Amino acid sequence: MQEILQQLEEKRAAARAGGGARRVAAQHGKGKLTARERLDVLLDEGSFEEWDMFVEHRSADFGMADQKIPGDGVVTGHGTINGRLVFVFSQDFTVFGGSLSEAHAEKICKIMDQATQVGAPVIGLNDSGGARIQEGVASLAGYAEVFQRNVLASGVVPQISLIMGPCAGGAVYSPAMTDFIFMVKDSSYMFVTGPEVVKTVTHETVTQEELGGAVTHTTRSGVADLAFENDIEALLQLRRFIDFLPASNRAAPPTRPTEDDPERVEASLDTLVPANPNRPYDMKELILKIVDEGDFFELQPEYARNIITGFARMEGSTVGIVANQPLVLAGCLDIDSAKKAARFVRFCDCFNIPILTFVDVPGFLPGTAQEYGGIIKHGAKLLFAFAEATVPKVTVITRKAYGGAYDVMSSKHLRGDVNYAWPSAEIAVMGPKGAVEIIFRGDLGDPAKIEARTEEYRQKFANPFVAGSRGFIDDVIRPRSTRRRICRALAMLRQKKLDNPWKKHDNIPL
Repeated sequence: MQEILQQLEEKRAAARAGGGARRVAAQHGKGKLTARERLDVLLDEGSFEEWDMFVEHRSADFGMADQKIPGDGVVTGHGTINGRLVFVFSQDFTVFGGSLSEAHAEKICKIMDQATQVGAPVIGLNDSGGARIQEGVASLAGYAEVFQRNVLASGVVPQISLIMGPCAGGAVYSPAMTDFIFMVKDSSYMFVTGPEVVKTVTHETVTQEELGGAVTHTTRSGVADLAFENDIEALLQLRRFIDFLPASNRAAPPTRPTEDDPERVEASLDTLVPANPNRPYDMKELILKIVDEGDFFELQPEYARNIITGFARMEGSTVGIVANQPLVLAGCLDIDSAKKAARFVRFCDCFNIPILTFVDVPGFLPGTAQEYGGIIKHGAKLLFAFAEATVPKVTVITRKAYGGAYDVMSSKHLRGDVNYAWPSAEIAVMGPKGAVEIIFRGDLGDPAKIEARTEEYRQKFANPFVAGSRGFIDDVIRPRSTRRRICRALAMLRQKKLDNPWKKHDNIPL
């Protein structure tokens, strides 16, 4: 027995050693943690249960029969984050560059299958050189097996990808199908084809960082949600992020105790909206002042900044927040903001997270670039997402809500449950000046008459009371009471039941 136990410990030690001291030192030299060190930071101390530590690849070609390391380049298993179950895989760049073999893929698939069965999030720590070339099509098949599980798990359990090194070629499509992608600055990158191929095919000279680095994907492409300075910050923020998410689509959003009074009044909100309708203000100030303890986890803060998305808590329970940002493009909806918000709304609806929407939107951004880029289809994505959502939906119109953009932003007509407006709200087909110039086109030569007509239109339509008279707005509320009114609305909606007609699946305008 002692001999067997000794053999077991030797096997375990070999697996824990990864690619050996030299490769571990190289990993540290790049400012990166090893696969196991990352799990030590991410998971609660002593909670990790590792699976398939002894799995090895089955390839005999190109001298691979003599190069076998237990674990085969990925550490898999389950553990807890703040006491809540999660399944994880962490690719080990020190073993064959973290490349994916058939056996490597089988390990990932096993924990994904188990996660969907028991209802727990899947977290992937990606640091891989791509497919194991020595295995040929077997490694490609392994990727496809992982892709299939990403699709089946979508909307069943939350899936989060943390890119902590290279992720290129076919490897990018698994993270792309997960719910959220986080990256690490200067050490992670994602692209379908690398700089060398780009230069050969298109004659463009570009670095890895410019082509697919964390800054590129969080500011220009929108592929990633957040970029962090280093491995430690990324892992600690991921721990914080998981606290907002339910375990599965069968679970309610998590709650945490709070001392922040749901009846709290915030008098400063009465002066948030400027008297001049053309002056901007920061919608984040409103969000931070009404959520529990000012704790807001914003997603994609540097991409499509004219709309804000993220998670917060009200009375201790998670809510998803979507808000127009008047500081950027006056809060107009455009292609990027519609896609960003639509995907976020659909995630919230998948996982029973109530949606809180703050509206200050003058319309859709005009221009040939938007029309040629398909703003009609992309804008419809956000409309579709809000319309199909059956979770509790509470909307607050703070200032402008014009035209089709008013409809799109979780209006009563898209089954908004509780729709409030501040006294400063202007709900109309368009702004007073534009409306008057169309209705009274014949008076355009008389500025005084146009000004009088504009003021008349403003008094009649540019306020919340016309919509209120038709029941499209449930109440006009004082800004200072916003937190109290939202908390009461969400409490009332806690047991809401609403089902869409049976269908195999919808056909969102992609």
